[in-house]
Amino acid sequence: MHLKNDFTIREIAGDYIVVPTGENYLDFGAVISLNESGAFLWNQLQSDKTADDLCVALVNEYGINTDVAMADVTEFVALLKEHGLIINE
Repeated sequence: MHLKNDFTIREIAGDYIVVPTGENYLDFGAVISLNESGAFLWNQLQSDKTADDLCVALVNEYGINTDVAMADVTEFVALLKEHGLIINE
């Protein structure tokens, strides 16, 4: 899976905000704010990754338990799906 190309994130005062670009700018009606680990996962998804890849990346970056990491990845991917930001899952 990976992100659609028409979105990016911007750091504003320590918060990470998903910003639509191109034609999506007019149609995207949501504001999505990410925390640091969400921004990390977002950046991981610039290239194809599986949920397992994302879990391993979180464990390696933050030193968290694998079960906690997978729960976080599952929640994050669900958020992206809900807003149509992810493809090829």
